Amino acid sequence: MANSDSGTVHKNRIALTSVIAAVFLTSFKLIVGLLTGSLGILSEALHSALDLIAAVITLFAVRIADLPADNEHNYGHGKIENLSAMIETFLLLVTCFWIIYESINRLINKHPIEVNAFSFIVIITSIVIDFSRSRALYRVARKYNSQALEADALHFSTDIWSSAVVLIGLIAYSLFHFVYADSIAALIVALIVLSVSYRLGRRAFDVLLDRAPSKIVDQINHVVDQIPGVIKYHDLRVREGGSYKFVELNIHVNKGLSIEEAHSISENVEEEIAKKIPHCKVTVHIEPD
Repeated sequence: MANSDSGTVHKNRIALTSVIAAVFLTSFKLIVGLLTGSLGILSEALHSALDLIAAVITLFAVRIADLPADNEHNYGHGKIENLSAMIETFLLLVTCFWIIYESINRLINKHPIEVNAFSFIVIITSIVIDFSRSRALYRVARKYNSQALEADALHFSTDIWSSAVVLIGLIAYSLFHFVYADSIAALIVALIVLSVSYRLGRRAFDVLLDRAPSKIVDQINHVVDQIPGVIKYHDLRVREGGSYKFVELNIHVNKGLSIEEAHSISENVEEEIAKKIPHCKVTVHIEPD
């Protein structure tokens, strides 16, 4: 229980720092974008604003997800993390539609921008903060198998690439006076966000629909095949909810075994699967063969 409480505190702390970082970046980009008229920076500001909303959703999701199972939620509250990831996907798609619309409009109608030192400062600052945030979030997400924190990390890591694209657009505009550079940079940002949205949304959707993760199923099959006393097994079911995996299966044992011996085999199955797959809760039903 102490480790669980420590993990909850750790996840809450990292989620809160992401909210603070998103507030700072959104404000900074919005102010500079409005002052310079740069669509690239404004698109980055909108991207960061939706990242802020996503970070707030993640903060609440990780708090709710760690609540223990109760009579109404027998499998716990972990799927709130997957639901938050789906909401983040929707927010990312909204970003894309706006950026693409504005980019095409400005490609058709040339729109001059003002590039100054603050244009470069805000983008470089964004890259530095996004890099540190994404690394910290990925580290905690992997440690506690949190999809909500992983989604948040994906947002910040995406911002690194999109900010880099905007930076290239600003350089091209300031050095070569290429008037389309800013709009093209914004379009590339939209394509990056679309790619991230698809990967993030597909994984969250699969979990919400209880799609069996094939990689985990293969791992379980390999583990159970090696356990002595298991004659055969069937009805293997695997589902995910937040940071946990729930495994159910029926095993056949020799009908001449005592209850204690059969129970010992089932415990061995549970322990070996749990060793192979972290954050896993296993239920084994025994049948005489």
